[in-house]
Amino acid sequence: MHFDSLKGWLAWQEGLHPQAIDLGLERAAEVFYALNPSGAKPPTITVAGTNGKGSCIAYLEAIYRAQGYRVGAYTSPHILKYNERIKIDGNPVSDDLICEAFTRIESVRGDTSLSYFEFGTLAALDIFQRSDLDIQLLEVGLGGRLDAVNIVDPDVSVISSIGIDHVYWLGDTREAIGREKAGIFRAAIPAIVSDPEPPVSLIQTAVEKNAQLYCIGKDFGYEKRATTWDWFAGDRRLSEIPEPGLKGEHQYRNASAVILAVNMLAEKLPVSETSICQGLKNVRLKGRFQLIDGEIPVLLDVGHNPEAVRTLVDFLAANFPGKRIHAVFSMMKDKDIAGVLEIMKPVVHDWFFVPLSNSRAATESMMRDFFSQSSLSNISFGYTDFAEAYKAALNKAQPGDLLLVFGSFFLVSDCLNEFEKFNEFDKSELTK
Repeated sequence: MHFDSLKGWLAWQEGLHPQAIDLGLERAAEVFYALNPSGAKPPTITVAGTNGKGSCIAYLEAIYRAQGYRVGAYTSPHILKYNERIKIDGNPVSDDLICEAFTRIESVRGDTSLSYFEFGTLAALDIFQRSDLDIQLLEVGLGGRLDAVNIVDPDVSVISSIGIDHVYWLGDTREAIGREKAGIFRAAIPAIVSDPEPPVSLIQTAVEKNAQLYCIGKDFGYEKRATTWDWFAGDRRLSEIPEPGLKGEHQYRNASAVILAVNMLAEKLPVSETSICQGLKNVRLKGRFQLIDGEIPVLLDVGHNPEAVRTLVDFLAANFPGKRIHAVFSMMKDKDIAGVLEIMKPVVHDWFFVPLSNSRAATESMMRDFFSQSSLSNISFGYTDFAEAYKAALNKAQPGDLLLVFGSFFLVSDCLNEFEKFNEFDKSELTK
């Protein structure tokens, strides 16, 4: 099979595999080694976690680029364009490069069925292998043990946090999820954990695998000062680091894990303190506490599980105290919608539900039930898309209020696409 456009390839891939999410390494590994029989790879850092993994990848990318290294970064999902998933030196790769990788994958896969995510992962690995990189940064899509990213042995593993999410595939307890995410650990390879309360299962898995485990609060940590902070691990210390470019207390934990990961690879890829500070300070990410200024400011956040939403509540309390908040909201039906609503209930003044054109999205009927069960009022339904819901929220808001768009990557994508239509995104300020 061959297509002349990236759009054609992606549309075909969406219907190729019987399951949108199909965990397991056998299919992807078989095709990976058909493409790359030696298994050769650049130095690799793999990052897993319920929340924070995208932030860790962004910090690592910024630090290594500040040092002048050639860096590949694979992340998911994308917000505006599929190409965002595969970046080299901070730039999304071209349609042509991705299509060429898909063509190579198709030429060797034979009867092996691949999911949409597996195609993308293999394309990223294939492109990176051919791009003379100094390092590749791989974000786990879901879980760790059976995620396609895990076909590559990392030189350092990082786990940012363990929370309840994707329960159908990973389990409904932190212990079950912790064991799945710890599947990225390897024997004698540094395994860095920035969750301050890691599940026992994660520790046990590290021991079973003979990984070199480093836990925040025990083996490394940080101390905040007035406008800077210090990092330490044993007798190693880095002082007066600028505040992380991504906001929130959890970002100090993410940044601390990243500094340790960079230290672990220092013999292969030395990095100066200046590059570390510069990278941490200058990071920006779409959709993470992203503020679009205006008479009625708009805050975007892709938080879609209880752990992420608790962090969002803390951020709102610290940065927008006393503001009346109008939430433009949607979620995937496989998420803990009830848990998210309960956390946000004391914070949000009124809600505007957005229907999403995605088979995994919660429907209006489902959301009516969830809102009713949560005893929430001030909810508006009946909009056809994001633009309608956003305009209704904007009309309801008054100077001094805040519009909050949150709950799904797909929703934030719709929002940013809408702003780009009117060239409003040029005014945005990334604050996380």
